[in-house]
Amino acid sequence: MADTASNDTSSLDAVMRSMGQRARAAAAELAQTTPKARTEGLLAMASALGDAQTDLIAANQKDLETGRAKGLTPAMMDRLALTPDRVSGIVEALREVARLADPVGAEIARWTVPSGLDIARVRTPLGVIGIIYEARPNVTADAAALCLRSGNAALLRAGSESLNSALAITTALRRGLAEAGLPEDAIQLVDTTDRAAVGAMLSGLEGSIDVIVPRGGKGLVARVQAEARVPVIGHLEGICHIYVDAAADLQKAVDLVVNAKMRRTGVCGAAETLLVDQTAAGTLLPVLAKALSEAGCQLRGDEAARALVPDMGPATETDWRTEYLDAILSVRLVDGVAGAMDHIRTYSTGHTEAIVTEDIAIAERFLAGVDAGIVMHNASTQFADGGEFGMGAEIGIATGRIHARGPVGAEQLTIFKYVVRGTGQTRP
Repeated sequence: MADTASNDTSSLDAVMRSMGQRARAAAAELAQTTPKARTEGLLAMASALGDAQTDLIAANQKDLETGRAKGLTPAMMDRLALTPDRVSGIVEALREVARLADPVGAEIARWTVPSGLDIARVRTPLGVIGIIYEARPNVTADAAALCLRSGNAALLRAGSESLNSALAITTALRRGLAEAGLPEDAIQLVDTTDRAAVGAMLSGLEGSIDVIVPRGGKGLVARVQAEARVPVIGHLEGICHIYVDAAADLQKAVDLVVNAKMRRTGVCGAAETLLVDQTAAGTLLPVLAKALSEAGCQLRGDEAARALVPDMGPATETDWRTEYLDAILSVRLVDGVAGAMDHIRTYSTGHTEAIVTEDIAIAERFLAGVDAGIVMHNASTQFADGGEFGMGAEIGIATGRIHARGPVGAEQLTIFKYVVRGTGQTRP
């Protein structure tokens, strides 16, 4: 089958180069397709995936058996598992991406200069996107769908834990592409557990890969960011802060802080540090701490916070720099919004930062002054998700300073070019 790489390490480099070349050719073909054709391709992929439900679940059972043998945690096993309902959810997610506005060719701006030239800045695909991810089978479909919606070819490398599931999903997606008359090689899966395949992708495959998107744990993302020789869209850590201002509504603050930390502690948008305005901490912090503790959260505070909540554990410098991904929250009292912004400036990883206040002027100061991919006012940091932003899906959160920042959906998988139309102008 033409969409997979061999486990024969002696030929791995050649196979990877071939996949890259075929992806490049498919990307060139996709760039000339219409939004209607890409929509039809997405719908055909969704139908093919639904029709393959039995095959998908059978393949997933192999992954689950291997996972049990490896002693994967219950949480990891849950992320790995496919059920009929989850397959239906993946199919619906593809259809939702099909309903999104197609970004390719959209005009960002247009103007005429004194020479009479008509100049437009329009969205265009990035080209070939390499996506390296771990255990969630749905990422295979989400990534492929977003790449097709944005006119890009996808070269996918799934984690070893989900390889059988990813292969079954990819097979169905390619069948849908073929039925829609689109190039099958627009979606390819690297079918090997050899870590050298990741290295080959990070090299750019001799210019075939334009961008790498890592989606997974800190170890994977750190390796990608350290070794990639092509641009990377993604984030290493999500040390997210939520600041409760003196002008906050107390009940609103309790609801937001508990949700931001405890709804799902293992997601990158979970709050890891609570900052509280010291002028109102005597009123705010004991109530916030009680609600968090009752929800099962362990608190680690600075000296001022512990003076108000004595049973809180001590926080060290390491805590301010830690993405717990667990029911642990560090707590610091700060000198108003300026103190909160100073702390965030020092410790933020640029993912998501939130303020809770009823003072609009203070909120606007925070939103304008905090440098992060996502800044929020009176909203839980757990909304840091492309689906919640109306993007249909996402393949990660970008915290860098290239063209994409925040949730990476179809529009963020495009770049732009200038289209210049003249009437015979020559430059004097």
